[in-house]
Amino acid sequence: MFHQLLTPIGNALLPSFIVAALPIATVLVLLGWARRPAWQASLAGLLVGLIVAIFGWQFPAGLAINSVVAGAVFALWPVMWIVVNAILLYNIAQRSQRFAAFRMWLLDNLPNDRRIVLVVISFSFGALLEGISGFGTPVAITSSLLIMLGFPTLEALTYTLIFNTAPVAFGALGVPITVLGAVTHLPSDALAQMVGRQLPFFALLLPFYVIGFYAGIRDMLRIWPVLLVAGGSFALTQFVTSNFVNYSLTDVLSSLVSLILTIAFLRVWKPAPDPRYEIRVDRAKEVRGEISGAQGWYPWIIVSVVVIVWTVAKVFMIGDVKIPWPGLDKAVFITLYNTPYGAIWDFQPLATGTAILVAAIITAFVVKLKPSDFFRAIGDTWVQTRIAILTVATIVGLAYLMNYSGLTYTLGLGVASVGPFFPLVSAFLGWVAVFLSGSDTSGNALFGNLQVVAAQQLNLNPVLMAATNSSGGVMGKMISPQNISTGVATTELKGKEGHVFAKTFKHSILLTVVLGILVWLQQNVLTWMIPH
Repeated sequence: MFHQLLTPIGNALLPSFIVAALPIATVLVLLGWARRPAWQASLAGLLVGLIVAIFGWQFPAGLAINSVVAGAVFALWPVMWIVVNAILLYNIAQRSQRFAAFRMWLLDNLPNDRRIVLVVISFSFGALLEGISGFGTPVAITSSLLIMLGFPTLEALTYTLIFNTAPVAFGALGVPITVLGAVTHLPSDALAQMVGRQLPFFALLLPFYVIGFYAGIRDMLRIWPVLLVAGGSFALTQFVTSNFVNYSLTDVLSSLVSLILTIAFLRVWKPAPDPRYEIRVDRAKEVRGEISGAQGWYPWIIVSVVVIVWTVAKVFMIGDVKIPWPGLDKAVFITLYNTPYGAIWDFQPLATGTAILVAAIITAFVVKLKPSDFFRAIGDTWVQTRIAILTVATIVGLAYLMNYSGLTYTLGLGVASVGPFFPLVSAFLGWVAVFLSGSDTSGNALFGNLQVVAAQQLNLNPVLMAATNSSGGVMGKMISPQNISTGVATTELKGKEGHVFAKTFKHSILLTVVLGILVWLQQNVLTWMIPH
């Protein structure tokens, strides 16, 4: 059994911390400064990670390769299985003209104002897609819709990625919180309540924040009522559902309430017309005849119903097989936790991705899509996602390598060494984990328990610190290579993920710092906000 080394560089924490950060720094620099495609940045990070792990942390080469393969397999199933089928549903909507019909419905039922359209589509509708599928597909679908409505591609992707932070911590039916409870041995309900007392502040803030950057403070204030309704309804429902109803329903209910109330509010309140924000599209290209604008909702209603029923009825558990990964399961000893490191691949043939595939097939029947067009949609999906598949497999392989070699635990130990300032930087642990893995669920599995260990050593509240891992992770989602590469899959920016990364990075850092300040206040001043 390989025992992880925590300070192998000079037997000191600081140099070990710096060297352990090199793979992450490589990805950040290549994406943000060199503007390289995400697959190149991820592959370079993986190569650096292998060199550091094998020669610095003395991780056996066989185990190193094995851990990368295990990560890549997890990336393919279930992660990219969800993404591929969600993009297939999008392509079915495209080929059946239901996506164009959806655009027509929006043009006919929303004010002709890009500011409002951005909030309704990227925030409220995008959050619904996040609650159903996640893993970057909400960004791909909502940004495509915005581009069809005349938004520049980079602009559409940037603001959609920032908006995507609001629902991520509760993910698809609360799975990130469930995993966090399992790895920390803390009550999942208490963790959900704590997250539900952090993120609603950001949900309320985001519409104002994004539109402030998009249109400027003055023009943002001109539409403040609808921003308050969209953000306020989401935030209030997020708080109430996570604290008093059922945290697994948090995202779906919050997004639905926000979407319905915002559209209803726009029936009675209209912004003053502003030619600068008018949507100018060729209405001659709109779908006419038998396809009504309301039919544009069919794919999204069908997938919402199927995924919710699939999850509530636990269909995904049918045929579930937990496979100990050969040569890796319990072959590594986690020195920091004093326990063997398991490596179990949970193979679910009827996972959420399969539910989305079923929804895609049902949608094809409902909209009477020709079989030839269905297979063309599959071909479109492969072309759009093949680079994203490579990127995600590489970046998740790097995450697994860093986990099993001990690099991530060295990083975590270094962050935890800041003592009383730990609440300020706790959010960045979740940020790093989700940047690497692209998933709040994986981020919680990686650093959730480390947050609790650090909290106990520093006499901090463990529920607060563990919840912060999940909340901090959502801020890293907007710069994750996995999220960005999937988001650009349906646009002409495929291969130019670095440009998107450069646009979102400053927002990611700023919002994480704000969360850190909130966490410090909750630990030291607003202690009544922590559930008991």
